[in-house]
Amino acid sequence: MSQAVEGRRRRGRLRRWLLIDPTRAYAGEVQGPHTQPATAQQRTWWQVMCLTGLDYFSTLGYQPGIAALAAGLLSPVATLVLVAVTLLGALPVYRRVARESSHGQGSIAMLERILPRWTGKIVVLALLGFAATDFIITITLSAADATAHILQNPYVPRAVHGQQILITLVLVGLLGAVFLKGFREAIGIAVLLVGVYLSLNLVVVIASLAYVARHPHLVGDWATALRAQHPNIFGMAAVALLVFPKLALGLSGFETGVAVMPLVRGRPQDDPDRPRYRIRGTHRLLTTAALIMSCFLVASSFTTALLIPQREFRPGGAANGRALAYIAHRYVGSAFGTGYDISTLLILWFAGASAMAGLLNLVPRYLPRYGMAPSWTRASRPLAVVFTTAAFLVTFAFRASVDAQGGAYATGVLVLITSAAFAVTLAARRARQRRFLVAYGVVTLVLGYTTIANVIERPDGVKIASLFIVAIILTSLLSRALRATELRVTGVQLDPLARRLVNEAMVTGVALDGHLDGQRGPPPDAPPERVCEVHLISNEPNERDAAEYRHKEAEERINHRLPASDPVLFLEVAIGDPSEFEAPLRVIGEIRYGYRILKVTGPTIANTIAAVLLYIRDSTGARPHVYFDWTEGNPLIYLLRYLVFGDGEVAPLTREVLRQAEPVVARRPQVHAG
Repeated sequence: MSQAVEGRRRRGRLRRWLLIDPTRAYAGEVQGPHTQPATAQQRTWWQVMCLTGLDYFSTLGYQPGIAALAAGLLSPVATLVLVAVTLLGALPVYRRVARESSHGQGSIAMLERILPRWTGKIVVLALLGFAATDFIITITLSAADATAHILQNPYVPRAVHGQQILITLVLVGLLGAVFLKGFREAIGIAVLLVGVYLSLNLVVVIASLAYVARHPHLVGDWATALRAQHPNIFGMAAVALLVFPKLALGLSGFETGVAVMPLVRGRPQDDPDRPRYRIRGTHRLLTTAALIMSCFLVASSFTTALLIPQREFRPGGAANGRALAYIAHRYVGSAFGTGYDISTLLILWFAGASAMAGLLNLVPRYLPRYGMAPSWTRASRPLAVVFTTAAFLVTFAFRASVDAQGGAYATGVLVLITSAAFAVTLAARRARQRRFLVAYGVVTLVLGYTTIANVIERPDGVKIASLFIVAIILTSLLSRALRATELRVTGVQLDPLARRLVNEAMVTGVALDGHLDGQRGPPPDAPPERVCEVHLISNEPNERDAAEYRHKEAEERINHRLPASDPVLFLEVAIGDPSEFEAPLRVIGEIRYGYRILKVTGPTIANTIAAVLLYIRDSTGARPHVYFDWTEGNPLIYLLRYLVFGDGEVAPLTREVLRQAEPVVARRPQVHAG
């Protein structure tokens, strides 16, 4: 017996540790690009740029090698196309997103606002699938590339060579362990890592350019070989455009620039709804990051094309996934190269931390609010276990290969950036800004072509994203169905007339099922308990004329034997957006043809009625009674209507919502149907 008790205690401690203070667990312990910070946590824009730069700048570790594999000697020209798309496409798009979504919700929230009801919800769920692909592959690809830097270092013992998968799994596991413990001070660490990493990359680029300047024949040899492959400039441009989708990883991480907006410090005079100075700081962040990255991409692609033999970029080559590290070791020195490897390893590993933080803040932001996730998804630790497990599976599936994961990663990145371009195009259309509509439309087409081309050539990303999307949608719909009879109301407010009508409608009645404190009941010889009651008639408004209310009241008084002397209130519920899971309620009072009416709009009729009844009970002390007519028809059809449209068979659903919300029968509002 004692062992069983001890086992239950241990399970209880584990459960409390996993779910402890869910709000703090995912928004306080975990600091990352998607958090909603307190003012004390906000920093200047350039410091926050380093946080988004963990993912964005870390792509320098593998982007030059990917460009060389995709375009060969043409990689510098193809990289110029990437830079043009960054500066002329992605940068204007995300500057607009920053203006439209200044609290860090990003383009997903823009599409949720623009697209109506269930359409917006399904689009958001699909984009969450691609976002999960983006972030999970960020974790696994970054860890795999960090492993490549470890194994290619000349000082690493040969005994660990060939252990790519094992080392990658260890790095992913350490990342998951960090988030199980809690993660703080991300910005301070990010500034240090990004500062050191960019400084070392600057040394590598300068050293390689200096070597090229001392050996000008390298440029001539490269140009001659390039002309032999592509005789005219138009052919070069065409090939560069065709291979651009393979270089799209150079955009990865840029999309997090808007997500970090809440961390950017504004000014006290900022309007909370439209913080002008925070938006201005974010614009500086995005522009500076794009310019820094563009300069490094152009310079690194040029020097790697000149200094590294093409065979070294292929799988198994010394420059595969680590082109700049190869140059650092060969042209600056092994000691410096080792320092560069360590710096690259840390920023790549920390880029995975940034991605994990993004997932831990993105999922709780949407799914629980939609009612499409169990309550434990608000806590970071269970989610960290789920995402770490997914990262393990992806690592095994791709055998910790940087090249193999490139297509899947690019798909997630491109879909998110394309969705941002599409969102700002729709926003420009709604604002009737024709000039911007054309410009953003062109960017959307370019990015759309890039996404489709990438998917056709490397469908792994869509396969993984499809698995995430199907899993998210199925589990979300199942969760919503299971949670459909929760109260689903964040607050109830009565206007002054509604409050007066409720107070005037209270009458004295007799308790039917025991004391209000939930005891079994009074002794048999005790006098009946007197309680205050409020009688409400649920009415589906049609003509809303005097005849409708007169007929409805007479019918309910006859069916339920309500005394003519007892006042009644009509309760009319209008369905707002049935795709919303939770919503605040505002009850409006009205006197129409002498009949007293409470009007309210909610996502579902049954849950809204239950919430109003409970609020009346708690605010007045009176016990509400609500009266319904039975609805004739197929119960299954009505259940589906309730789940999708928010109506259905209201009487039994209202009773079930009340049963779950109030376990004490004597305190539960009474539901009558006849």
